[in-house]
Amino acid sequence: MCKRLRGSPGQELRIVLLGLDNAGKTTLLKQLASEEVSTITPTQGFNIKSVHSHGFKLNIWDIGGQRAVRPYWRKYLGSTDLLVSQGLCPRVLSWQELAELTEEESLLGVPLLVFANKQDLVTAAPAAEIAEGLNLHMYRDREWQIQACSALSGEGVQDGMNWISKQIMSRKK
Repeated sequence: MCKRLRGSPGQELRIVLLGLDNAGKTTLLKQLASEEVSTITPTQGFNIKSVHSHGFKLNIWDIGGQRAVRPYWRKYLGSTDLLVSQGLCPRVLSWQELAELTEEESLLGVPLLVFANKQDLVTAAPAAEIAEGLNLHMYRDREWQIQACSALSGEGVQDGMNWISKQIMSRKK
């Protein structure tokens, strides 16, 4: 597990951002890249952005979440240093889908950050409810975190980035 985030200052890390369609993945990606988030179109295939954070270059892959695209997610998982998922009930990856993904050999021990997005909406499920729905407490082979956020306003996004940085730094030691 410790070899996964092997960062050193200036190192590039690969982060894969997965979630269902309309979960806010592209909005989150644009927020991380300090880009305008008022006009977002659904991702067809994938988007890649490089973001500098805490002395690291993070190459973030935003993979489309449409049902037709999901079978191809596994093709993007090689050399992944950190998996980020977007969750919002009831439109959240099922715990079975997430469990299957995290059992992929290329993701063994890879830390998992789940953004409980769209917390600015009245209908948003609390982060604890999403964590329970995804059975995150069952993950013993990796570090994981759930972070309430609003990708649109940016609230909570930096807290998630701080957790990522903490994971990188703890694995350097």
